Amino acid sequence: MKKLIILGLIGLMGIMGVASAQQLDPVKWKYSVKETSATEAELVFTAQLDAGWHLYSQYTSPDGPLAIEFTFEESKDYERVGKVMEPKPHEEMDDIFNCIVKSFSGKVVFRQKVKRISDKDFTVKGTVAYQLCNDGSCIAPEDHDFSFKVPGAKPEEAPVAESVEDADEQPADSAVTAESEQQAIAGAEPRQEDEPEKKHQSLLMVFLLALGGGVLTMFTPCVFPMIPMTVNFFVRGAENKRKGRRQAWFFGFSIVFLFAVLGAILAAFLGPESLYILGTHWIPNLIFFIIFFVFALSFFGLFEIKMPEKWINSSDEQADKGGLLAPFFIALTTVLVSFSCTGPILGAALVGLTTSSTDRWVSLVTMLGFGIGFAAPFTLLAMFPQALKNMKSGSWLNTVKIVFAFLELAFGLKFLQQADLYCNWGLLPRDTYLALWIVIFGMLGFYLLGKLRFKGDDEVKEIGTLRLFLAIADLAFVVYMIPGMWGAPLKGISGFLPPMESQSFNIEKIVAENTPAISVGTVQVGKLPADRKYVDKLHVPLGFEAFFDLDEAKAYARQQGKPVFIDFTGKTCANCREMEHYVWSDSEVKRLLNEEFVMVSLYADENTIELPEEEWVVDEKGKTLKTLGRKNLNFQKTEYNMNAQPYYVIVDADGKVLTKENYKYDRDVQKFIGWLNEGINNYKK
Repeated sequence: MKKLIILGLIGLMGIMGVASAQQLDPVKWKYSVKETSATEAELVFTAQLDAGWHLYSQYTSPDGPLAIEFTFEESKDYERVGKVMEPKPHEEMDDIFNCIVKSFSGKVVFRQKVKRISDKDFTVKGTVAYQLCNDGSCIAPEDHDFSFKVPGAKPEEAPVAESVEDADEQPADSAVTAESEQQAIAGAEPRQEDEPEKKHQSLLMVFLLALGGGVLTMFTPCVFPMIPMTVNFFVRGAENKRKGRRQAWFFGFSIVFLFAVLGAILAAFLGPESLYILGTHWIPNLIFFIIFFVFALSFFGLFEIKMPEKWINSSDEQADKGGLLAPFFIALTTVLVSFSCTGPILGAALVGLTTSSTDRWVSLVTMLGFGIGFAAPFTLLAMFPQALKNMKSGSWLNTVKIVFAFLELAFGLKFLQQADLYCNWGLLPRDTYLALWIVIFGMLGFYLLGKLRFKGDDEVKEIGTLRLFLAIADLAFVVYMIPGMWGAPLKGISGFLPPMESQSFNIEKIVAENTPAISVGTVQVGKLPADRKYVDKLHVPLGFEAFFDLDEAKAYARQQGKPVFIDFTGKTCANCREMEHYVWSDSEVKRLLNEEFVMVSLYADENTIELPEEEWVVDEKGKTLKTLGRKNLNFQKTEYNMNAQPYYVIVDADGKVLTKENYKYDRDVQKFIGWLNEGINNYKK
């Protein structure tokens, strides 16, 4: 009998475990107190995130995901000293939010210094709210209570002690490790096993891109003519081939050394924080735009950027003295003379790569790769001078320079639009930006076809195969961009474009807003009631209409005889936007959602909308939920045992679920269509 009871209890526990398996809880918190002086203490928040999950820094961009937020109850027993300190976050550019996102993963330690006023023990209470995301889901923020038992102030300095209390009342031996504390104090990022490998791969890619840029400079009008003159010096000046090759090697090494020294200097002054400011603040972005614009004008032939003649002449004089120093000063002269062509290319590479990375060594790797790529043609040709006979210069060098000018002009606009977004100037909305790119790349296409000529160009009497295919690719890109003027998403270049919300003319939005309702019997298609709740503050993707209150949606669905499509979503949920961009945009998905369902979007992170008192909800912990987001999140958790978004449910007007399983993040369009049809068929039954 006892065995049956035990087995029954185990079975019941298993069922309860399965039932609660969908409720995600990927972070565990521990709270500890560290006395730092007789009157001060440090509150230590330690978060341990499950693999693949991350939360967001207090200082992530306002345009990105929701930042972690600490709220402290007021008390006469203590005073906070400064703000909550956090370790160095991982930073990367997010194409969905179009901004730099700062996040944490693994073990994260936050600290808050407090001044102890009371000489008696007291408790510090408050809440911490945060958004959690992984590659497929996001969990909207809700308030999590914390509590610290802090010893009272002491009359004189006492030995440092530490007490521990965690969210699950775990024993004191689960306190923060000394290593984690040191990382937090030093501002170091929590170590991840795969972080060195990712960093290595990132720097390798930077090196290869810079190497390619260095090789490309060979085909500019400042560098190409110097190759035979420079190489002939070694061939003619050497007593034998062995000595000539040794000098050629030293010459190439000197070029790499010069670029590497400059890169090391930049690396010493450009830390991750500096790089973040370079990538986001309007002042450096505006400066970068001006630099790109000036370089473009130089390449177009308006003026020439040169190093001071005094520097070049001094280097020439040192090279004439001979000896082992001669190859070094020839290398220095080569670098200085070619600056008018290498400067814009190298500047573009440095600006582009350093502002898209948070690794301080990216500038050193960039310069090293560029130097090797720049030096390689000189060195190899000096070792094999017979190859010079097959090299011919001509007007094609000027063509390369003009192509670079168009590219500098186009990509310089990226920095101007970053500054524009930062300051909300409204100078470059999406359609204006696209219009400029269409004109720039269109003119580049006509130039490649010989329809435009610049100073230094010969008349194009016939088009070569390479030039023809480059023109075809360029003009095809122009055609691809044209629909974006009317609101097409242009996913392939979305990371370079201003956000869709800045588009002043969007034909899909205009049609949706001005299409009259079409009545079919008693069913109204195309327009939902204009007086829906929160319609002035919340929106769904263009081409869709939705309710934002479930009761309203159910009542309308009963009237129309349709099932309800519940979309648990969030304003800052990147995975929600991906589902909308890649799945909802499918024509069949759009048809089904518009014609067969009444859609309701329940925002789980919309906590700026305060609910009237009669709509307040008390959760299972007895806490009163007063905002729309917390009410929606509580409903998702209690009704469907899920707290992550995106999450989709199909119900009838009475709230009965019509599918075997609800739908989570999955960009398989056919799978999503099949799930929608399952809900439609079960509703009709």
